[in-house]
Amino acid sequence: MQNLQNVMGVIVLASLSVFSLANADDQPNAKATPNYEEHIKPILRQHCLKCHGDDKQEADINLQVYGSLLKGGGGGRIVEAGRSSQSILFQAITNSDADARMPPNSPPLSPEKIELIRRWIDSGLLETATGKSQVMSRDLTFTPSSSADGKPDGPPAMPEGLPAIEVPETVHSLPVLAMDASPWAPLLAVAGYEHVRLIHSETEKVIGRLAFPEGEPHVIQFSRDGSVLMVAGGRPVESGRVVLFDVRTGKRLAEIGDEVDAVLAAALSPDQRQVALGGSGRVVKVYSTLDGKLQYKLTRHTDWITAVAFSPDGTKLASADRTGSIHLWDAKGGGIQLNLAEHKAAVRALDWRGDSRMLASASEDGKIIWWDVSDGFPAINKPNAHPPRRPVGSYGTVPNGVLAARFDREGNLITCGRDRMMRLWAADGTQLKTFPIEAGIPISTSISYDGRFIVTGDSSGAVRFWKSK
Repeated sequence: MQNLQNVMGVIVLASLSVFSLANADDQPNAKATPNYEEHIKPILRQHCLKCHGDDKQEADINLQVYGSLLKGGGGGRIVEAGRSSQSILFQAITNSDADARMPPNSPPLSPEKIELIRRWIDSGLLETATGKSQVMSRDLTFTPSSSADGKPDGPPAMPEGLPAIEVPETVHSLPVLAMDASPWAPLLAVAGYEHVRLIHSETEKVIGRLAFPEGEPHVIQFSRDGSVLMVAGGRPVESGRVVLFDVRTGKRLAEIGDEVDAVLAAALSPDQRQVALGGSGRVVKVYSTLDGKLQYKLTRHTDWITAVAFSPDGTKLASADRTGSIHLWDAKGGGIQLNLAEHKAAVRALDWRGDSRMLASASEDGKIIWWDVSDGFPAINKPNAHPPRRPVGSYGTVPNGVLAARFDREGNLITCGRDRMMRLWAADGTQLKTFPIEAGIPISTSISYDGRFIVTGDSSGAVRFWKSK
């Protein structure tokens, strides 16, 4: 990494002339997919090859030959096919530090020029108009694996005669911080202050409540067979815990963790043998549900843990934090497998597709990413998935965060954001439907067991249902 940074520094500080790119409309095939010979090489020939050409190679980088450009310099590659955000060349021309940005001692490149270079990298670094993309072809089709089917033997679990509980009175309704739908029954679990509401997803009526005196539920998750409900949360700067409930009887099956702050992220493994939790302590802890003992800790994160999720096949554990970092771990022993670097702000949601091949992440930076977990590549990247609507008379940056994301059984993805919209995306990233929300900001979402209803909980405490089909 240090070598890459050194290469970037040399590129930025080298005595390069100012880039002088004509307007995109004047370029050949400006609206076509950019390629090296027609769009990129003319720029490099006029302004960069004095220091990075056949005659001279600062930092051992030759931009005059397509193959040499792809090779990079002594410190490694400077362009990554399909990932402009991770390409040193693109980072150099978009650096916010005027002293480090390329070209040096000059105004930044125009948005049109930057966009052309970005498109060339993200579209696969084509050499010619008929060239082959360097981005590996990926199969985005969805086929559920056998291990993804946790259908229970006999009737699915539904609450049966739960005892009444006393619900604390509050001045204002608590935002719906978490919710989940049973995978096999018309049952929805919704966070409330010191309790969880159990709602029949077809009648939309409350049919029971579970007491959670630990405080605010931040995470709710049904087991894959629908018989167990995990509730995690606590009281800020005081305590945090994960509790497992029997769905039918409401009985507490296990109490896991003893945190000094609220649990903000938690997940139950597919075999119900492990619970992962995290929060402001910046550490992911994985416990056994059999004896409540800590199995291992994951300490690579540098900020609050905001999301954790086990893969449906039980082999992987994903974790994310407030800086946008995502790590992929071996679920059994905790060994690091991949670092997923693309987000620039807090990751608010992680969810696995049912075949365990794709991991979706949603962030405050406005991005939704479908990650191919075989190699950590962002197979689908939606950088402005929930474009904000500017209120009349407002100024400055409008929040553009994506706050929740959930896969359905068919591999479609449901997301909600600060634009007050629910969006339904196909397995290939195509947007299928939108559902506007007139009041409140949607902060949690789920999908009914039969896929007929999309449900959201918002900042006002309201729960809303939409027909998805």
